[in-house]
Amino acid sequence: MDHLGRDFFSRDTLTVARELLGQRLVRVLGDRRLSGRIVEVEAYVGEGDQACHARCGRTARNAAMYGPPGHAYVYLIYGMHNCLNVVTGREGFPAAVLVRALEPVEGIAVMREKRGGRGGSELTSGPARLCQALEIDRRFDGVDLCEVDSVLFVERDTGVPGEQVVKGPRIGVRGDEEALSAPWRFCVRGNRFVSR
Repeated sequence: MDHLGRDFFSRDTLTVARELLGQRLVRVLGDRRLSGRIVEVEAYVGEGDQACHARCGRTARNAAMYGPPGHAYVYLIYGMHNCLNVVTGREGFPAAVLVRALEPVEGIAVMREKRGGRGGSELTSGPARLCQALEIDRRFDGVDLCEVDSVLFVERDTGVPGEQVVKGPRIGVRGDEEALSAPWRFCVRGNRFVSR
């Protein structure tokens, strides 16, 4: 398998979001690979998107969103949960795709340990759970996911056929009616790891 390169992430955010489904998120931890197929994502596009962290402009917290495509944007919610996004589009325009859920593939025993013994769909169903399972935290904010030696990257996998993709509004967002109803959440139909 090969890393997804900068060209993949440099495209339109909604296209990247859709095509991330079925690709493999990989975290190298020591000599172990922890990975899972991406089964749920949400797109956040620009300062005009009232659900986007960039709606009030550039800040120290969201600076990675304005950086080059193919970098990680990792933020903390509720003061305790990390969430991983991949930066998309062109540099200087704040857009990213939140990775919401993974179907575990490699290193499942290690993931289970990091999740306090939890298994099944509780292992990586939800953005905070998958970050905990793969030990992804704020140290990865701004990391280049396309770097050959990166310990966090996205690897090409099988993808997901169109008839298996479900598209709908994002979960738990705030903002205006457009932000609440935009069909910018993509997930794999019937996959048990898709969050609520």
